[in-house]
Amino acid sequence: MDEALELMYFGWRGMTREADSYLATVGLTRVHHRILYSIARGNDLTMSDLLAILDISKQALHRPMTLLVDKGYVTLQRHQTQHRFKTLHLTAAGRKVEHQASEHERRVMSRAFAGNGARAFRIWADVMRETSLG
Repeated sequence: MDEALELMYFGWRGMTREADSYLATVGLTRVHHRILYSIARGNDLTMSDLLAILDISKQALHRPMTLLVDKGYVTLQRHQTQHRFKTLHLTAAGRKVEHQASEHERRVMSRAFAGNGARAFRIWADVMRETSLG
């Protein structure tokens, strides 16, 4: 299992290297990308929804979210029916940054799976699903 752990850590670093370099050019980090990625795939996410998805505290989310709002990548809008809540949305600039960073990662993953066939993806996906259950 030590080899599996080592491959996971170094594989993750290799997968995110280009994305992280790109994010640095716009003053963001991995945590910002995680937030943007989650908002992009959510539907009218609230702060509470985002906290649950990321499994982090309000304190951990505060600083990176403030930066994303200040830089104009994320907006907060009143929920259409539940006015106590604000929903999170990416601006055009936020969508562009999220897409570009994720595209770097998709290219790395695509190359890795292309060289190992469809069966490799299914096995990898099964392992990732199992480990995500904790």
